[in-house]
Amino acid sequence: MARRSSLVTQNPAHIPVLLAESLETLAPEPGETVLDCTAGLGGHAEALARRVGPDGCVVLCDQDPGNLVRAAARLAAIPDALRPREVRTIPGSFAQAPRTLRQWGVGADVVLADLGFSSNQMDDPNRGLSFMREGPLDMRLNPSAPVTAAELVATLSERELAEILRDLGEEPAARRIAQKIVLSRKIEPIQTTTQLAEIVRSVVPRIPGTIDPSTRTFQALRIAVNDELGALAVLLEAVERAAVGPAGSWLAPGARVGIISFHSLEDRLVKQSFARVTQQGRAENVGPKPPITPGDAEVQTNPRSRSAKLRVVRLAMAS
Repeated sequence: MARRSSLVTQNPAHIPVLLAESLETLAPEPGETVLDCTAGLGGHAEALARRVGPDGCVVLCDQDPGNLVRAAARLAAIPDALRPREVRTIPGSFAQAPRTLRQWGVGADVVLADLGFSSNQMDDPNRGLSFMREGPLDMRLNPSAPVTAAELVATLSERELAEILRDLGEEPAARRIAQKIVLSRKIEPIQTTTQLAEIVRSVVPRIPGTIDPSTRTFQALRIAVNDELGALAVLLEAVERAAVGPAGSWLAPGARVGIISFHSLEDRLVKQSFARVTQQGRAENVGPKPPITPGDAEVQTNPRSRSAKLRVVRLAMAS
């Protein structure tokens, strides 16, 4: 296994998840084109950019405009001798990246999507992503997105809320939590993270040694607010279509596609999609038996990595 890049800051929260494993399985080569679907703070992108070098191209995509600027600035700081000749950005969801690359006439050799959110988003109470910090019940990764979690909690019916918690959070107590949310909002608006967390905990008491009862509810609402599974499905469908090999595809022949997921709903979609293209002989799995997971050392250094799973496929070369 490749040694972890020394490029990464020593702050555990800022270490890109599965960095060494991503570099080894995606194997970027000098002069290639890289698409980072979730640029975040630019950790993966910088390491990939240095591999493709001055003859390469890097395309950054992120729905958080602030992070897109940060990632682009990080690549701009790479020394001239190593910096890719071209860095392009795609603001918005990675679901639109395949179409944009086709419009540009660009075929990516390497694609990476890290489906987690970046540390600055998680740690910013104004984002409302954490039930451990008081903040507005927002949860939008794109600040200009139309609907917040507070609006969903305030407007959805009890049945709709229960379906979201069950389907997107795999929450066993979905019906009871939805019922308590509807009863609570009649008394006062649910507008903060701590309000919602306390409502959930009143229904599902916390058991020592287990995850916080609010975890699945927050996951479900975040996925719904950002349409995370919808965007992933669009990306995977584009990979499957490209594997057939039409002219002008957004993926180059032999492209490597890697996706890092953090919960079973995401990983299931990736596993099923990659299985379809490999069973058809259009691609092959890369690396050890999938999924690739963090080693003990990484989990100890960065506990947020513990649920990460990496799957990588290599598309067939053109015949």
